[in-house]
Amino acid sequence: MTLLESAQSVTADAVTLSGVTKVFGRGGAAVLALDGLSLDVKRGEFVCLVGASGCGKSTLLNLVAGLDRPTSGRIALGQDRAPTLMFQDPALFPWLSVASNVELPLKLLGVPKPERRRRVAELLELVHLGEFAKRQPHELSGGMRQRVALARTLGQDSPMLLMDEPFGALDAMTRDLLHDELERIWQARELTILFVTHNVREAARLADRIVLLSSRPGRIIYETGVHIPRPRRIDSPEVATLAADITDRLRKEVGRHGR
Repeated sequence: MTLLESAQSVTADAVTLSGVTKVFGRGGAAVLALDGLSLDVKRGEFVCLVGASGCGKSTLLNLVAGLDRPTSGRIALGQDRAPTLMFQDPALFPWLSVASNVELPLKLLGVPKPERRRRVAELLELVHLGEFAKRQPHELSGGMRQRVALARTLGQDSPMLLMDEPFGALDAMTRDLLHDELERIWQARELTILFVTHNVREAARLADRIVLLSSRPGRIIYETGVHIPRPRRIDSPEVATLAADITDRLRKEVGRHGR
C-alpha cells in the first residue's frame, strides 16, 4: 500500500516513514532508489541526512514534500500544513526585488496585500535583510541570496522545513554564519527540520540526530543523537570527533558498495 496522509490525531511525530520504497522506471531499466526505509522525525527535532551521492537523500525529501509518491510504504505527516522544501539554488526571480521574491508565495496563497507587506517586512528583518528589500538579486552576495530564499520559505508558515544542501555552494565563512542564523530561527520558531548534506561536519554542527544512508538503494545503516551542547562551533574538537566517526562509517559504506 502507498499512502501519504495527515496523522496529527495519531502521532506527535512531525513525519513517520514506514517501509518506504521508491523505484524509478520499469523492467530492466528500473532503479531502486530507496528500499524499505523507516524513519520517525519528532516535532521540533533537527535531523540531518548524510550519505554518498545517489543514495536517495533528495528522493526522500521529495517524497516527504509530496512532490512524488513512494512505490510502496507509508508516509504520515503529523501536522495539517505540508512541509516546505528549500533547495541549494535560491532560485530567485532576477526581475523581482528582494521583497517581491519573498512576497510571491504569499500572493499565490491569496494573502491580502497589507498583510503580505507586513509579513515580508518581518521576514526580512528575521534574516537581517530589512534594509535590502528594494535590491535586486544580482546586487546581493550568495549568502544574502540564500537568506532571501530562507525568508521566502519561512513565509509559507510550515512547521517543518525540508532543506536539500541549502548551503552547499557557499564559502566556509558564509556557511558558518548561516548555520548560526538557521539555528536561531529553528529554536525561535520551534520548527522541525529535515536537512540533507554531504558535509559531515555541517551535520554534526547542526543536528539533534544524524542519519546515515547506505549507497543506493538507500537504507538507514546508522543513526546517532548529537549530545554536544549548543551553541556549537563547526571547528570545535567535539564536532570534529563526531564528524570523523561518521566519515569513517561513510567511507566504509562507499568502499563496500564499490567492491
